[in-house]
Amino acid sequence: MAPPASPAPSASTAGPDPEALTALQGALSAEHAAIYGYGVVGARLPEDQQRADARTALAAHQARRDSWQRLLGGAGATPSAAAAGYQLPFAVGDAAAATRLAAHLESRLTAVYADLVAATAGPPRATAADALRECALRARRWGAPPTAFPGLPDPATTPPAATGAATATPTG
Repeated sequence: MAPPASPAPSASTAGPDPEALTALQGALSAEHAAIYGYGVVGARLPEDQQRADARTALAAHQARRDSWQRLLGGAGATPSAAAAGYQLPFAVGDAAAATRLAAHLESRLTAVYADLVAATAGPPRATAADALRECALRARRWGAPPTAFPGLPDPATTPPAATGAATATPTG
């Protein structure tokens, strides 16, 4: 199933707000990492519905990346480039690990998009909220545990000082 088309956010509503631009760059960097990760996921899944789901997710993340690049460029910022490689959170040697990686990627993106929703207004905020929802649904589809508020730390298990989104670690 193809992801729903999201309208491209307009640059004029992003404005030069440094917090919004930082959050947009964070979303762009997270999408770069997710695209890399889905390359690994797709390589480890059998040629079946799961691989088709990975291709669909990859296409959705590429579209989001392109949208954030256009928005940042339109706001006068230089979009961050993808790293040559990214450190994976664990070894991915089989289909089960690939499925866990996909769930991990989507879950981490919910935190990035929660930050972006908080930092932006207007159409970019609505687009970020759509992205958060889509990532939360994909995370569940890949087997991530349900959360009451996707993208936000669980207050029962997270110490107060451990807030904020996790980011991918570029390599090379």
